[in-house]
Amino acid sequence: MTVNRLRVLALVHRHLIPPAAIEEGTDVTAAPWRTEYDVISTMTGLGHEVQTLGVHDDLSELRRASTEWKPHIAFNLLEAFDDITIFDQNVVSHLELLKMSYTGCNPRGLLLARDKSLSKKLLAYHRIPVPESEVFRIGRPIRRPKRLPFPLIVKSLTQEASIGISQASVVDSDEKLKERVTFIHESIRTAAIVEQYIEGREIYVGVIGNQVLQALPVWELFFTNMPEGAKRIATDRVKWSVKYQNKYGIDSGPAKDLTDPICDQIQHLCKRAYRALELSGYARIDLRLDEAGRLWVLEANPNPQIARGEDFAASAEKVGMSYETVLQRIINLGLRWQPESVA
Repeated sequence: MTVNRLRVLALVHRHLIPPAAIEEGTDVTAAPWRTEYDVISTMTGLGHEVQTLGVHDDLSELRRASTEWKPHIAFNLLEAFDDITIFDQNVVSHLELLKMSYTGCNPRGLLLARDKSLSKKLLAYHRIPVPESEVFRIGRPIRRPKRLPFPLIVKSLTQEASIGISQASVVDSDEKLKERVTFIHESIRTAAIVEQYIEGREIYVGVIGNQVLQALPVWELFFTNMPEGAKRIATDRVKWSVKYQNKYGIDSGPAKDLTDPICDQIQHLCKRAYRALELSGYARIDLRLDEAGRLWVLEANPNPQIARGEDFAASAEKVGMSYETVLQRIINLGLRWQPESVA
């Protein structure tokens, strides 16, 4: 692949800066900085000049790099600022104020997608099917509205990566509902969103683009050996514990036994959701396909996991896009993105 050599500023969390040299025998796939290493090493391999900047709660170094090094683009791998998830949009807004191009989603799309309640309202307005839900704020009474019959699932309103989600998140009584909402309030320290639990298949679709969108092949999370009575949901352990995944046969890959028209319908729905939430760059849309064949959009994840071989990159590979091609395309989309200006 021939590319123009760019100065790329890789923005990573301070504790996830990959080592400059990898010792022989190191299992990179198990390292917490796996994504950062994959992105930085691949961009370097493509011929770009890459500088890595660790960010936590101070943007002065970012401003300094913008002025002194003058990068062509920032590759944004941040998922929070000062350990607060919803502050990631503020970093991207800062990049726009600096007039620096960046990869991934724009600030407005991040704001709309991060708040699961707000995003559901927008999707419902656009006639995109979403589960019924209710938000329970910290310090407010926990009273279930009658329009929400059991079973229900309780999540953090703003946290991602299945933080706070376990088998106990699916509740079937008011007592358990109060317990789980209280857990989210006290342990995760965010508001809780309680939504209709949809029994069915866990479906993911990657979408890439700004105005012109490409939906990647339909992906599925498989639960092949779960204990009897366990809910097939993407809990924290399902996503991140290799031991748990191996024990219960949890894997992901191309969705099975879906006809081409159904896959086309799913991909079209995901593009509609992407546009409704004003996303840009790349995202993953999470859905449920219930036993009656109905599709439900659960949430949108802007700037999803893009480590080599993970779901987004693996689904792109199914349509002939190498990992190098995916990253370069993300860079190109970032270079072309322009914040709206008033004439």
